Amino acid sequence: MRNEKLITAAWSLGVLVVFLLAWEYGPGLVGMPEFVLPPFSRVCEEAVRIWHGERLLWHAGITSLEVVVGFVLGSWLGAMIGYALGVSPRVEAVLSPYLLALQIAPKVAFAPLFVMWLGYTVYPKILVAILIVFFPVLINVLSAMRAMDGDLINLARSFSATRFQVFRMVEFPTTLPPLFSGLRIASTLAVIGVVVGELVGGNMGLGYLLTFFEGQGNTAAVFVIIGALTVIGIVAYYAVVLAEKRVLHYLPSAQRN
Repeated sequence: MRNEKLITAAWSLGVLVVFLLAWEYGPGLVGMPEFVLPPFSRVCEEAVRIWHGERLLWHAGITSLEVVVGFVLGSWLGAMIGYALGVSPRVEAVLSPYLLALQIAPKVAFAPLFVMWLGYTVYPKILVAILIVFFPVLINVLSAMRAMDGDLINLARSFSATRFQVFRMVEFPTTLPPLFSGLRIASTLAVIGVVVGELVGGNMGLGYLLTFFEGQGNTAAVFVIIGALTVIGIVAYYAVVLAEKRVLHYLPSAQRN
């Protein structure tokens, strides 16, 4: 098993090396202008300059904070409403048309509206992230509640379990794997939501820097910001994976996925 992991890691590293070499020397070999696709070394030089001159770490921290807050609030709301709809079919019947309408509406279209309401602050970005994160978690939890094994619930009730005890001891533990599947998706979508908000009306954060460098025609700097956003998304995703492994350590990996 250990040797297989090492071989897989070596192949993955090899693919990365080949990709970076192709990025470094490919544009020059085909005569591609630097403003279209700068070589990797030029992107690295620009990253050092932005780090020292454009407060890259500060802007990345702002974006990361917005991602975390949007992800936590959106996931919490999605899970709570998903459980509420799953527990009460009547509530689901009443609210489903409105939730469906909100789901169909393009969430990124709300970003200008939020900026108009709340100004150039962090709140519009967080609200867009909440909207985008909300539905994957809601759908996963609600689907798991609908697919619940009725025999388990009947067994708990036969032991005189209250409604809350049925939820705490049967329904909630059973829905944890689908919940974490939704959280994995939501962790990456939170980054997208925040960046959309910063692109529409931001004066700080990586989305703001992206717009700033795009206006300058600085392609290398744009690649730097895209790389920073990718790192934030990867960290958010694997934070959820780590939490999942700790919470669902009793399940085989196939069941967690």
